[in-house]
Amino acid sequence: MKRWVTLTIGLVLLLVGGVWVLQGIGVLTGSFMTGQKLWFLIGLVAFLIGVVLVAATVRRSRRAPAED
Repeated sequence: MKRWVTLTIGLVLLLVGGVWVLQGIGVLTGSFMTGQKLWFLIGLVAFLIGVVLVAATVRRSRRAPAED
């Protein structure tokens, strides 16, 4: 998979996961997800997967020359 695709997916998961975590703990209101532990956990998993994807992409790009 191209690096920019992996990086983009990772960044989207970071953003969406962060929003879901904030909704799950009740910081962001106005949604059916507000205050729901399930959405906190789903958001946390999405956020952590995003961290792993971004970190792996950045680490891989430092080691190898650009393939894009």
